[in-house]
Amino acid sequence: MDGISGKERATVLEDVAAQILDFDVTTMSPTALRVAKAGIADTVGVTLAGIPEPCTQILLATPGVADAPGPCRIFGTKTRTSALDATLVNGVASHALDFDDFSDVLGGHQSVPLVPALFALADAHEITGEALLAAYVVGFETEHRFARAVHPHHYDKGWHPTATIGIFGTVAVAARVLALTTAQTTNALAIAASMASGLKANFGTMTKPLHVGHSGRSGLMAALLAKNGFEANPGAMEQKQGYFNVFNGSGTFDPTPLVSAWTGPLEIEAPGIGLKQFACCGSTHHAITAMLRLVKSQGIAAKDVSGVEIFTHQRRLAHTNTPYPASVLQAKFSVQYAVARALLDGAVGLKDFEGEAFLEPDIRRLLDVTTASSFPEGAGNPWDAEIVVAMKDGRTLKHRIDNMVGRSGADSMSLDEIGAKFTDCASRVLPTAQIAPALAALTHLEAQDNVRSVITLLSLE
Repeated sequence: MDGISGKERATVLEDVAAQILDFDVTTMSPTALRVAKAGIADTVGVTLAGIPEPCTQILLATPGVADAPGPCRIFGTKTRTSALDATLVNGVASHALDFDDFSDVLGGHQSVPLVPALFALADAHEITGEALLAAYVVGFETEHRFARAVHPHHYDKGWHPTATIGIFGTVAVAARVLALTTAQTTNALAIAASMASGLKANFGTMTKPLHVGHSGRSGLMAALLAKNGFEANPGAMEQKQGYFNVFNGSGTFDPTPLVSAWTGPLEIEAPGIGLKQFACCGSTHHAITAMLRLVKSQGIAAKDVSGVEIFTHQRRLAHTNTPYPASVLQAKFSVQYAVARALLDGAVGLKDFEGEAFLEPDIRRLLDVTTASSFPEGAGNPWDAEIVVAMKDGRTLKHRIDNMVGRSGADSMSLDEIGAKFTDCASRVLPTAQIAPALAALTHLEAQDNVRSVITLLSLE
């Protein structure tokens, strides 16, 4: 199958390629299967919700996008196009609301680099649900292995890991579905190393979800090119001017996680794989939760509050410190706005990141008395948050959240909660009659003989 013997695997990417293709699907535990199905269903739901968003609609209206003929469907529409364009558009939609799952290890969103490409490939080829799940798990493992090799420096330097690392997960799922050889997969990974891109400077703008669509399309293109004989440098990771040194720099990476045996437990089984309960940056969720719990336990009313202090880790605050958001997208990256909304309404929902919700007078009053700071250096874990509320009657109320990565681990979302989120998201574009059957198919994905039948439920045909 591989065309490269063990003795000849001299580079990181040759080793990674072999492990991608040699992965034994029978080693997937019930936990891995459960998390994979939840991640896929959740991603499909937020993709449907992202179709009407301006960034997706502008993309669809751009000449040359989704014009190519092909069998692959753009969710929530009647449009069929090429696998590359379907991956691009569904990829942008999947991240348009910043409502997709995320991972502490990846430092980004693990499913959106995988699901749009997988479903495009499923429309172009006959794929069983079982095969799609296996490819998803391999892609998940791939991107997390890359993340362990380059983080935290990669993230702190300003790269958007969902795109700059996720692209390798896209290559992995495509390599599995397209049955590439090890040599072809190595070339695809090396091509992807040159196509990886995404800057955190564009967080809070339409370009952030564009990172995801562009990265997914590029990863799939890399695999398709390699299948047809396109060449690249198999040493594109570790050479002097390769990915590790260019993206990170000398002494800030360790390829060991990539070349070590990919044995269990798999990355998908680890804690810190969080689904999003709120449609905004995951780096705000622990602070939102702290405020919601404080409001519930103390019966706080916003009118009785004279000041709010928010404390989070500097890594979280760096891209969420937006005291006065000037757009819906900025509001998604404003820990001040998200916490103020939690205080005012006792809830944070999709509606709070639509229209001009961030300009409401009661919200602006709260923003005037809300501050956000980082914990002192060395204090607090990366996913800790503390809220301190000063009351007009002189009381000071506090609540702290320790190490909360979305809804994960012992606090994972239930099937009912996942279903409610999916229904809320899908109702933005799908007829009511299709939503429950689509959710049922996704939650029993391993039983599907042909994933095309699932995609039919996600389109308007």
